[in-house]
Amino acid sequence: MAIPLDPQATPSGSHAGSGLKWFLVIIICLLVVIGSFIVVLFLEHTDEGGVSVIRMEGTMVTGDFSDIDMIGSEQVGRQLRDAADDPMTNAIVLRVNSAGGTPAAAQEIIRDLEYAKTKKPVVVSMGDMATSAAYYVSAHADRIYANPDTFTAGVGVIWTFADISNWNTREGYNISVIKSGDKKDMGSTARPISDDERGYAQKIVNDSFEMFVTDVLDQRVIARSDIDDGRVIRGADAVKINIIDELGNLNDAIDGAKALAEKRD
Repeated sequence: MAIPLDPQATPSGSHAGSGLKWFLVIIICLLVVIGSFIVVLFLEHTDEGGVSVIRMEGTMVTGDFSDIDMIGSEQVGRQLRDAADDPMTNAIVLRVNSAGGTPAAAQEIIRDLEYAKTKKPVVVSMGDMATSAAYYVSAHADRIYANPDTFTAGVGVIWTFADISNWNTREGYNISVIKSGDKKDMGSTARPISDDERGYAQKIVNDSFEMFVTDVLDQRVIARSDIDDGRVIRGADAVKINIIDELGNLNDAIDGAKALAEKRD
């Protein structure tokens, strides 16, 4: 006697075969996605021949942020380190368009730039301006490119104090200050700085400038007398006194970075 088959029953082998099929489909899809990602990543790098372009634009300050006016040292430093550690990056171009910033921000970026240089060539491409602290950073690159009318150098330190005490008196404002030390409110706009404070501020500026100019002269063969007055210098003149290496735009800097990478290989 024939035993009727249960229409709901499915052979266990069929279940296994279906599961294996979907498993293979998922694996293939994952491989396609990963492969596409790798291809895109590869093309992004090979468009500029393995050169990673990092932008340092705006006033340089310490911190991890950037906006239309300012750039944080942590953001620039992280990009430099990431590019240095990226096996698909052969060289780095730091595109600089900045009038400067704080000495501390420059010093933080320099440490990360020096780390990057241990692994890859680092080239600077200057835009409209790379002065003061921005030149401080740029001087540490393996090579510097600028346009003929780029403003660069501006090696110096400045500390500005504002005094609106006369306006306060005229408008009837009276400000009382309770302080723990005679210099605690140094820089307050409510009063002029004293002669003692002026001397102290000048010492800070002088010490910071001496570190700045000494570091630049350690990095590049420049006559101190060419830069220690703090003036900005056009790119066309800067190349003549070794403040920069070569006149050229961003594309020239990328080509130069490729050439340096090839020499390392």
